[in-house]
Amino acid sequence: MVSATMLLFSTDTHSLSLSPSPSPTIPKSFTRLCKPFHSSVPTSFPFHSTRPTFFVSATVIKWRCPKQTLPPNCDAGFQKKLLYLESVGIDSFSLIENHPMLITVSLADIKSTVEYITSMDFSAIEFRRMVGMCPEILTTQVSDIIPVFTFLHREVHVNCSDIRRVINRRPRLLVCSVCKQLRPTLYFLQSIGIEEVNKHTDLLSCSVEEKFMPRIDYFENIGFSRRDATSMFRRFPQLFCYSIKNNLEPKYHYFVVEMGRDLKELKEFPQYFSFSLENRIKPRHKMCVEMGVCFPLPVLLKASELRFRNRLDLCVNSSTPLKTSPLWCAGCDVEV
Repeated sequence: MVSATMLLFSTDTHSLSLSPSPSPTIPKSFTRLCKPFHSSVPTSFPFHSTRPTFFVSATVIKWRCPKQTLPPNCDAGFQKKLLYLESVGIDSFSLIENHPMLITVSLADIKSTVEYITSMDFSAIEFRRMVGMCPEILTTQVSDIIPVFTFLHREVHVNCSDIRRVINRRPRLLVCSVCKQLRPTLYFLQSIGIEEVNKHTDLLSCSVEEKFMPRIDYFENIGFSRRDATSMFRRFPQLFCYSIKNNLEPKYHYFVVEMGRDLKELKEFPQYFSFSLENRIKPRHKMCVEMGVCFPLPVLLKASELRFRNRLDLCVNSSTPLKTSPLWCAGCDVEV
């Protein structure tokens, strides 16, 4: 059987039907997995039945979300929406509090979005996790989600088999505009020499102006040339994800002040910033200082704790080779 994912990418986008089904239903994949907010609520509860006593009126959400403007006479539709969200295993109160805009979205649109995403082979657990990480998914039209899948496959060159993994890792991609957000970011990453953007898709939802440029500017301000700073991000794109205040600054300060090393080492090994300052960088540097040993950054940080200690013991308990010996610089090339 041809999967929904394969159908999506083998068909022209304009030929896809975006209209919701006449009578959307709860996806079959959610059967027996749903955990309604009120345990006594059956997932197949008929919406036309008499309102149960446990139903909470829209005024409760108004109390939880005082800044949200509710449409007039919204109780009936609001209760149906609550029941549907709970029936697919979503904590509606927490969701609406974090994303009040959900109140004004029609039930038909929510069902259409749920059905479309689950038709792309996402499991119930995956869908609930995605919504928990990015509630805006439920208020995004299917007509806005389809271009994201198409963009990831055709322009970023993400394989069909990897689409689920990419979205699970970064659900926010589904609520980003292709024209205003995803495509400009793709072009920027390619412009600095990152060719395989399909390996760094989580960066596509980031802002070039608000996130990428301040980090490049930071490295320029601490002494790197523009070319060298860009080279570091090309070598290690995840560097864009690190906080300047909580990650880059303290680790750079320790590198320069306590370790007394040259910036050239950071240029060649920007992965330095991916290691824990307190749990790996500091303890290993201190052990090396105590033993009178100086390892290159990759040797110092990449090895497991056992291999690092064995290497340290080997250096301490062995005689130092002569400078004329080919073993003098061997430490730089030893596998870690």
